[in-house]
Amino acid sequence: MLRSWTIGIAAVVFVCGVSALLAGIPPGWVFACWGAVIVLSIVYERVRYKPIEAGTPGPGWTKTAERFIDDETGEPVTVWLEPGTGERKYVRG
Repeated sequence: MLRSWTIGIAAVVFVCGVSALLAGIPPGWVFACWGAVIVLSIVYERVRYKPIEAGTPGPGWTKTAERFIDDETGEPVTVWLEPGTGERKYVRG
């Protein structure tokens, strides 16, 4: 919910900044830039950080010694690695 509100407010700030630039008000670029940075950073965070999966990945994946506790659920998470691509998957348990 907070993420949605933040994106909405940042989008409004961006639109106001672009409108100010089109109206010839010089500080409008500050609002346009900050609005864009906030929206893009939230979207990037959603794409970059992968969800925790319930089951082990398929063949070709190797279990690493890296483990951590998920902050949201308090459950242990194991990191699996696909050696050919370097892709990582986070698996509960």
